[in-house]
Amino acid sequence: MIRFLLATTATLLIVTPALAQDSDPVLGKRVGKLESEMRAVQRKVFPGGDARYFEPEIAPAQAAPPETVGSPALAPLADLTTRVGEIETQLRTLTGQVEAQQNRLRLLEEAQTKFRADTEFRLTTIEGGGKSPVAAVPGGAAPPEATDGPAPAPKPAATKPDTAPATPEAQWRAAYALVIAKNYDEAEPALQDFIAANPKSTRASDAQYWLGKTYAAQDQPAQAAKAYLDGYQKFPKGTRAPDSLLGLSQALIDLKKPQQACRSLNELDAVYAAKLTPALKAQAAKARTTAKCTG
Repeated sequence: MIRFLLATTATLLIVTPALAQDSDPVLGKRVGKLESEMRAVQRKVFPGGDARYFEPEIAPAQAAPPETVGSPALAPLADLTTRVGEIETQLRTLTGQVEAQQNRLRLLEEAQTKFRADTEFRLTTIEGGGKSPVAAVPGGAAPPEATDGPAPAPKPAATKPDTAPATPEAQWRAAYALVIAKNYDEAEPALQDFIAANPKSTRASDAQYWLGKTYAAQDQPAQAAKAYLDGYQKFPKGTRAPDSLLGLSQALIDLKKPQQACRSLNELDAVYAAKLTPALKAQAAKARTTAKCTG
């Protein structure tokens, strides 16, 4: 379809430039611009050029015969103007289609490159990427075995491990058990995996809060502050959102940033004042005293 449109447009442009330039200078400029755009589209669609669809240059118009006395007919010029306008519209559409195809091709190439990289990573890192240690014997013959001594006993069939995926609740309980056991090295990635796999779970707010507590227990206030802030911003309606804001203020106090800690406590009062338990209110008051908050 694109080649047919180019051939048809080129034929019209070859026939009409002389008439356009003689009849209307403005129309002549439009035709000249259209010729230039057509050559640009040709170079995109037919790299290297192809004279079958569009001449590289349009030959100068032959001298027009002397005009007859009288006013020139306006109907042919109006028809030519309309046809040139239609060609310009079709050319813009064609140019957009070519650019869209090039963009889709680029996206496809990027997706293929990423797919190959992901596949290679899985083969080399996750699945080992190695060949089976047992090589097949050519010709389908059985591998040679020792003839001396008793035949070896057959190996018991390996049992397949239970690969059934754990439910979100079971995954959360396993991660939380690591926190209670103070096994922070394993609790941290377990909580992160749960949050990534279950971002819409009601337990996601709990997991994000305990991730902050895990960092705080390991004397990492900067990481704890970020985890608490994520718990408040990502899960503002979560069960642990108020605790996350309070934990953020305590982490900021540890980072020697009392003003930011006070702002966090003000946010706690402004957003969750009606939901604060007596224990949280007492902890917030203590944090205000430590940060020397005013007002």
